Amino acid sequence: MRARTRTGLGVLAAGVASVLLAGTASAAPAPGAPGVGDSYYPNAGNGGTDVLHYDIRLTYQPATDVLAGTTTLLLTATQDLSRFDLDFALKASSVLVNNRPAQFTNQTGNGELVVTPAQPLLKGQTATVVVAYSDTPSTEKVDGINAWKKGSFGALGVDEPQSSAWWFPANDHPTDKATYDVTIEAPDDNVAVTNGTLVRTVKSRAGWTRWQWRSTKPQATYLTSFIVGKYELNQSTTPDGKPFITAYGSDLGDSLYAAKASVERTPEIDAFLATKFGPFPFEAEGGVVTSGITFSLENQTRPTYGARNFRAGSNTTLIAHENAHQWFGDNVSLGRWSDIWLNEGFASYAEWLWSEHEGEGTVAELAQYTYDSNPADGDLWKLVPADPGADNQFDNAVYDRGALTLQALRTAVGDDAFFKILQTWQAQKGGSNGRIQEFIALAEKVSGKPLYDLFQTWLYTAGKPAVGPNGAAPAAFTARSASVAKPKSFDQIQANHRNLAAEHTH
Repeated sequence: MRARTRTGLGVLAAGVASVLLAGTASAAPAPGAPGVGDSYYPNAGNGGTDVLHYDIRLTYQPATDVLAGTTTLLLTATQDLSRFDLDFALKASSVLVNNRPAQFTNQTGNGELVVTPAQPLLKGQTATVVVAYSDTPSTEKVDGINAWKKGSFGALGVDEPQSSAWWFPANDHPTDKATYDVTIEAPDDNVAVTNGTLVRTVKSRAGWTRWQWRSTKPQATYLTSFIVGKYELNQSTTPDGKPFITAYGSDLGDSLYAAKASVERTPEIDAFLATKFGPFPFEAEGGVVTSGITFSLENQTRPTYGARNFRAGSNTTLIAHENAHQWFGDNVSLGRWSDIWLNEGFASYAEWLWSEHEGEGTVAELAQYTYDSNPADGDLWKLVPADPGADNQFDNAVYDRGALTLQALRTAVGDDAFFKILQTWQAQKGGSNGRIQEFIALAEKVSGKPLYDLFQTWLYTAGKPAVGPNGAAPAAFTARSASVAKPKSFDQIQANHRNLAAEHTH
């Protein structure tokens, strides 16, 4: 729970009294910064505010791509504020701050909604901000990019590192997580899906249904999904009693059964991952399969999968990858986008854990195969996973070399310490954020071993490490690993994320 200071007139009176006693003038409130200072995405997030909760109430018309409604933000000022920004690509029609009309500027070209409240916000004050809007998301770009997906499948607000700007105003950076209530009204022949628990559906007028969803755990903006279209929606419960909700696009064709054979195993896969990472961190589970994207994304409680992933058959490796993100990326989110290894390296390692569980090659064999099959002059070793650059966040090195780093760590500290490190990371950082250096410090503390050289070699230095992830492996082991075929789905996951990265260049 965040500590609260007095708000409103009480804070103002206290401030005036302190000024009179000191006999000096207090500093005037300053504007909040347009970003949080992330070097990869300078305008991502906003300075001076901490969002506690989003209440998003929208109506969407697939035929015209018109999205209209309001978003109410409960936010706390982290400094005295004369004005503040929200990340938003659409055109606002009005803004209220604490029920008073505020001045605002739609800087839609760079995705900033600049709000000047009628009265400055004081540090520690919690404010209610209501933004009304009606716009066509497919027509709006931020820095030349449009992350909204519209087609015969309906509409998707699903992307990474940013997607929320095309459907709700936000502090769009993983360091500011919040809880959510999302209600989406859509024509009766459509389904509206997002995160968390489906509270209810309401028929409020002829031809329309409103879908009300609630997310009760801290959630990053890019992990919040907007999905409207013609889907088959299935509701059940997991063996431990959580809501389990899945949805499948009506146009999946021959991929439908393969998709179901994969996604419907999510509770089984999550239960296995929980034995490695600690308890599943959220209140619901599920997944959505759509033809509207070529990639897949770890949306909180309910990952979104591109239908192409199931063209060749079932793909539980992908399910393990995206659901491992529920721990690494969702529950513990990255502190800066340069920390992407904390997301993708760990999810890729989970693929190997699941493969071993299924009897399709041990972690050690798969890691050794990856190391052996990439020559010293290969692309895998040219990029450092610890800071790949904004254009290379989804490079193979972040995934495969990132997973190799974890196997090297496991070899160095032993199984007991290794899994204790992963579970302690979740226990200490769950619901918040972490940085790579913090993880390294924790690994050293839990294991009692100096690990600087290991991480320097595997994460921070270009070039193929001289010793493989399993240490100085005997020749017989290396030969045996060569007979273990790396599942094609591993490479498909990397290809999917390259597709995601490519979309950001358009």
